[in-house]
Amino acid sequence: MSDMFLKAVSFGLHRSAGLRLVEPEIQGLKQVVGPGDVCFDIGAAYGMYSFPLAELVGKWGAVYSFEPQKKPHWIFSSLARAMRNRNLSITRGAVGENSIRKTVAVPVRFGFPIHGHAHVVDSEHPGSGSTAAGRVRTVGVDTFSVDEMRERMGIRRVDFMKIDVEGYEPSVLAGAEETLNRFMPSLLMEIEKRHLDRYGVEPEKFVRRLLDRGYGMYFWGGGSWRETAFMVDGVRNYLFVHRRR
Repeated sequence: MSDMFLKAVSFGLHRSAGLRLVEPEIQGLKQVVGPGDVCFDIGAAYGMYSFPLAELVGKWGAVYSFEPQKKPHWIFSSLARAMRNRNLSITRGAVGENSIRKTVAVPVRFGFPIHGHAHVVDSEHPGSGSTAAGRVRTVGVDTFSVDEMRERMGIRRVDFMKIDVEGYEPSVLAGAEETLNRFMPSLLMEIEKRHLDRYGVEPEKFVRRLLDRGYGMYFWGGGSWRETAFMVDGVRNYLFVHRRR
């Protein structure tokens, strides 16, 4: 029953992606991830990517998901328990450069929290605590690095990482240096200037660092991944695949 439930949820998400009701890049996961793969979903929210990934990797693979916010984490965990996903591990916490207690700012509009725009507050960048919504709620969260969690959880390799953390992506990669060097995982990341600005990061320089590491850069369009050397207007999610994979 749990496998059928997972397939139904994944099918629904794929159909929704085709209609652009959810992120269309979900349709392209099957071209990047396969049975037995080990994946990280960083900034997992309600599991929009985690559930399709769990289906793709199958019983011999694993998906490790991280979500710092209480409500999305609770809903996501409840769904995973209902599906009895044995290949899906969910940790409540943020992911960054090192292990430290951090603050997450959650924008509030008309009294309702906008969980999808929550982001880590970085003391080195005072503007990181602000938001276009004006009002924010803050919550303290534990922060881990990819390298630390891989060691702590006994994860022997990483094949794919999806990272959507509202501009904190460079810090996540800074804490995954050993993982990147050893395993060269494929990376699906949100890259938006408005988010990176709060941490003083220029998108073009961030992309260039990845290209210089041997990664190719792709965006999803017309039903396939298309290679590009530059950021594309209207595109916010980019896939990076190492040339040696």
